[in-house]
Amino acid sequence: MALFNKKKEPETRNLPENLPKHIGIIMDGNGRWAKKRGLPRKAGHSEGGKTFRKITRYCSDIGIKYLTVYAFSTENWKRPDDEINSLMKLFRSYLEEALSDFKDDDIVVRFIGDKSHFNDELRALMIENEEGSKDRPGMVLNIAMNYGSRDEIVRAVKQIVHEVEDGSVSEDEISEQLISDRLYTAGQPDPDLIIRPSGEYRISNFLLWQCAYSEFVIMNKLWPDFDKEDLDEALRIYAQRNRRYGGV
Repeated sequence: MALFNKKKEPETRNLPENLPKHIGIIMDGNGRWAKKRGLPRKAGHSEGGKTFRKITRYCSDIGIKYLTVYAFSTENWKRPDDEINSLMKLFRSYLEEALSDFKDDDIVVRFIGDKSHFNDELRALMIENEEGSKDRPGMVLNIAMNYGSRDEIVRAVKQIVHEVEDGSVSEDEISEQLISDRLYTAGQPDPDLIIRPSGEYRISNFLLWQCAYSEFVIMNKLWPDFDKEDLDEALRIYAQRNRRYGGV
């Protein structure tokens, strides 16, 4: 099955005018979806992958500029070996498909997180997808793989310490913007909206720095069951929010 369908004309839907520029999605509930149906957890991850493809394509079609999806966290390595092995096979299959299916697509693919923990084959596929899509004009898709926001912030702080030590940055130059520029999402706007399916009220170490003023929408639906109508509803909820950024 292809990672994304071939490019097509966007659907006509009743969407609000003020769409977010950047959406973050915590793709949660694959395991519980499978358990409810008496299936192995890998079946839930496979169904979740189909939802990822569908929702990503839809976000691109309706004009979202940036989409960041939480695919595999730094804490997910604690899961049973058979589940991790199934996930790695699934990731490899998706990345191999992306190389052919993305060649005529506008989506820019980026991977945020520490790639060093993946095997050589997966790292090479990630790099090949990034290089092959970097000049495209469309939506930027950030896939968070072996990503943890605390780890990201520690990495940024270490980089700034080295720059202060070698004299390329002075202590007086350290600012919120400087830190933002050392994160994986450097050069991108912070997420306006973060969506968490599955009904859990946690951020789970996702974009901690970047989500300082994000709007959150929690939806009581497991990720494999999440569809375009659910995204539409999240967008309508977002459009009704009054974003004051600490003001009145």
